[in-house]
Amino acid sequence: MGILQQKHIVLGVCGSIAAYKVAELARNLALEGALVDVVMTEAAQRFVGAATFQALTGRPVLNDMWDLPEDGVVGHVSLGTAADIIVVAPATAHTLARFAAGFCDDLLTTAVLATRAPVLCVPAMNVQMYAAAATQENIATLRRRGFVVLEPAEGRMAEPMVGKGRLPEIATIEGEIRVLLGRRNGPLRGRRVVVTAGGTHEPIDPVRFVGNRSSGRMGYALAAAARDRGAEVTLIARPTLLVPPAGVTMVPVETALQMHEAVLQACEQADILIMNAAVADFRPVEAATQKIKKDGKEELMLRLVSNPDILGDLSQRRDLYKVGFAAETEDLLANAQSKLSRKGLDMIVVNEAVATIGQDDIQATIVEASGSVLPLPRQPKQQAAESLLDAMVHHLNETLDAEPETSQ
Repeated sequence: MGILQQKHIVLGVCGSIAAYKVAELARNLALEGALVDVVMTEAAQRFVGAATFQALTGRPVLNDMWDLPEDGVVGHVSLGTAADIIVVAPATAHTLARFAAGFCDDLLTTAVLATRAPVLCVPAMNVQMYAAAATQENIATLRRRGFVVLEPAEGRMAEPMVGKGRLPEIATIEGEIRVLLGRRNGPLRGRRVVVTAGGTHEPIDPVRFVGNRSSGRMGYALAAAARDRGAEVTLIARPTLLVPPAGVTMVPVETALQMHEAVLQACEQADILIMNAAVADFRPVEAATQKIKKDGKEELMLRLVSNPDILGDLSQRRDLYKVGFAAETEDLLANAQSKLSRKGLDMIVVNEAVATIGQDDIQATIVEASGSVLPLPRQPKQQAAESLLDAMVHHLNETLDAEPETSQ
């Protein structure tokens, strides 16, 4: 089940021109199975109608703490106490000031004051208003109290002005919600997970390289799935057109040597390694400093040398739960079992290379060190990542040390 399924999310919408953008957030959360209660301030209703949010969430929009369904006179308190998370977006300077002062004179401030759930504030306002000393002091106060306050984006504002004050992208806000929910309730909370993704590029000259068709989609999906389960995730990958998942630390690399160094360093403090990257087995002995010209040549000979074996170098780390991938063209299961044993893995995921590399979906089989084999149906890589993380979490308590303390 996804991290947002059946989560009670209170979405506070304040009076800002950016309020219309938050309708997309409400829709996305509801489509993921969250129970979204939208609370609109009086000013917010001057920008977006309540009917918009009610249609997108399938739940009545709340704005009057004296007129609440079912809960009666205590409803204004129970809204906050029942929430899994409260998200205030856009958060205006006025609303941030009221939170900092501890006001509880409307439904939103009362819910925030009564909750013990994480509170995520997403400011959006005029450039000068955001930079004002009073606003910055209020934000600092809220952060000291445990509120999470996202930094606004920079760019062109509604008025003819460019600067810091725009509402962050909806994907960024949703990613932060997933981080907060995962680190409060997720089965990997307190764990450090390293994920590698994509193929490496081994330079031949300044414009050419030895590489493969790996898109990085599977690794990015695995990083997002680990994040949703509460892990602190480091994603090591060659930069692609994909947007790294919000809430994940991205370490960009280009070559196998760079990935080798980055993985070994990241794994010094890690609990889990998911080695999904399609690392080139060989690299040119020496890359030309200038572009190689054809100049009538009929042949070009490249001398290649073996790249380091990243998993092999970590094979003796018994305290590190290691998941490998095997993209094969023949004898899939036999090759996977051999690699699992040879590299001291806890789990390996094997797939047919030609039908998977560079594609949007995958048909894979999970093989565990215990000998169990779990075939997965062909499915989008995001769904496959969820299945893999579920299988991994199922066996973690047997292979890792005792559970760490829950982080709040």
